[in-house]
Amino acid sequence: MPTRRALLVGLAGSALAYASAARDGSGPTGDLLGSLRWHLTEETDTLLDIAVANDVGILAISAANPGVDPWVPGADRLILLPTAHILPEGPREGILINKAELGLYWFPKGRPVRRHAIGVGRDGYDTPVGETRVVRKQKDPTWYPTPRTRAERPELPAVVPPGPDNPLGRHALYLGWPTYLIHGTNKPYGVGRRVSRGCIRMYPYAIERLYDEVAIGTRVTVVDQQVKAGWHEGELYLEAHPDLGQLEELEENYSFTPRPGEVDEASLALVRRKAGAALARVDWDRVEAELVARRGIPVRITRPEAPAPPEDAWEEPVRPVPEAEIAPPVGLRGLY
Repeated sequence: MPTRRALLVGLAGSALAYASAARDGSGPTGDLLGSLRWHLTEETDTLLDIAVANDVGILAISAANPGVDPWVPGADRLILLPTAHILPEGPREGILINKAELGLYWFPKGRPVRRHAIGVGRDGYDTPVGETRVVRKQKDPTWYPTPRTRAERPELPAVVPPGPDNPLGRHALYLGWPTYLIHGTNKPYGVGRRVSRGCIRMYPYAIERLYDEVAIGTRVTVVDQQVKAGWHEGELYLEAHPDLGQLEELEENYSFTPRPGEVDEASLALVRRKAGAALARVDWDRVEAELVARRGIPVRITRPEAPAPPEDAWEEPVRPVPEAEIAPPVGLRGLY
């Protein structure tokens, strides 16, 4: 008989039923991207190392696996990897960043869409929302701390040259917003969290690949969408992410407090708008459950369509019976 670990390995190797969008390179064929996967832990694994290896954020892994200690998850534990996502609403062109999910989407022309984990600005250093462009690219960038940063950290020099102490890492894309960049990092564990001073951090290997593909002038759009809905193969999916307060709880406790009964009307309105003519198929109990759970993964919220009747069910209409052939009920014959 197969061992428990062998059975777990088999399950961990299977995807959870989402096809990648745009596999033919022609652009998104639907609203879903990627597939959910499992990771079976070894004794020495940490969730942070698993996050870095799979280009996902540590808070995203914690939201999908609440209560698991990120430093000591233990051996033979199945960890759900949040590697499938609904595309955010916005232009499917250039770079589309969704702050709320700590994710960056890259739409290269003629090739499949890609998603990368990012870190964004913490409280007081919020990453702006809106549209800009890539105005410059730089390998081994030099960091010039802002006056505000140096006031808070007087030990910093006016100029930080390239090297292991440079927080920009080895690659940087400069945006049309002054002082805001998409860059690498010398602290990978800060990716997938809200800890930067407004810039957008990526894992070193991810920014290196993006750097090579993105041209100067590329459109960059930043949105902030905690809840997303989209279609895939005739079914509607919902993806809800933790709010700011819940992200802070994840940092402290590796889990957060659900808020039953606090489902907001804007999220319900989004579902109604996306459902359109299929509104009657929406499973509202599942919608509410996912808006409370906020696991950051796509969940199907439509019931399957009723199957069409078989062809042989369509027979000739019954011949109308002439009125003269209809006998009145026995008790009423005297009235006819």
